[in-house]
Amino acid sequence: TERDATSWSKSKLKEVLVGLAVEGEAGRCEISDLKQVEGEASCSSRKGKLIFFYEWNLRLSWKGTVKESGEKHKGSVEIPNLSEENEVDDTEINVSKKKGEGDALKDLMRTEGTTKVREALRDYLKALKTEFTLGMILPTKATVGQELAADRKLSGNTVQDSVSPQSMDIVGVKIPTVKILMREIFNSPAEELYSIFTTKDLVQKFSKCPAVIEAEKGGKLQMFDGCVSGEYAELVPSQRIVLKWRCRNWPDEHYATVALNFKDMVAQTELQLECRGVPVSHEDSTRQCWKKQHFEEIRILLQQSQDNME
Repeated sequence: TERDATSWSKSKLKEVLVGLAVEGEAGRCEISDLKQVEGEASCSSRKGKLIFFYEWNLRLSWKGTVKESGEKHKGSVEIPNLSEENEVDDTEINVSKKKGEGDALKDLMRTEGTTKVREALRDYLKALKTEFTLGMILPTKATVGQELAADRKLSGNTVQDSVSPQSMDIVGVKIPTVKILMREIFNSPAEELYSIFTTKDLVQKFSKCPAVIEAEKGGKLQMFDGCVSGEYAELVPSQRIVLKWRCRNWPDEHYATVALNFKDMVAQTELQLECRGVPVSHEDSTRQCWKKQHFEEIRILLQQSQDNME
């Protein structure tokens, strides 16, 4: 499978670069515009591995104000070849300025400005490899075989959840699905762990993205910039959460049912996850989504709050 990341990348590059500011003795400069974005990006999965391709020629505009005189100056930053062939540290970044005084600002952009731009480019590449690929298919020979067999038999679970009350006569499509079971132990009481899944601020902390969390029956759930969405179907404080849950790139209107059971074990909690109705081709990516983007990040969050307490 291959996904085109070009238009996603253009808006991400703009997001990470425009507004970047540096300040020094000479004055203050900021990237004011992304003047030119030429190139493309894509991600493909081969033999269960994700392979990234990107090649960009960027031109940014910057503006600055001299501290002493309040003079304003403008210039540009050229990045002729940001690609997977070069490390970000080796990528060429050229800073220029319109004629006239204010070379101290150009020096500020050339030194600290360039460092900031490199950091932003790293943020873009990190997002390309995590945010953009969230839920990417990682088919292996086994799953491809399963899909073919399933297509022939047309077996698999019917997508019942896809039927909305207004359209009860629509029948969900048949797609092959699997059930995922996971068990994790967390160093925290069940009450605290439960609140991490039901409190907006805590969800935003561990997911590092804005979220919509309406922790009540029928309430909405949206995480990772809309890559994951659904609703709360059942909530038993400190014990159990049931969700209607989907990844953005699943077949339209297809939801899995996620049950999270919290087993209190004195200072620890065992979390049992059961995820039913996952499309076969998304089994690995769904597992990774829970493991890497939920459980590992929640562990880091718990550790930080323990450190702060100490």
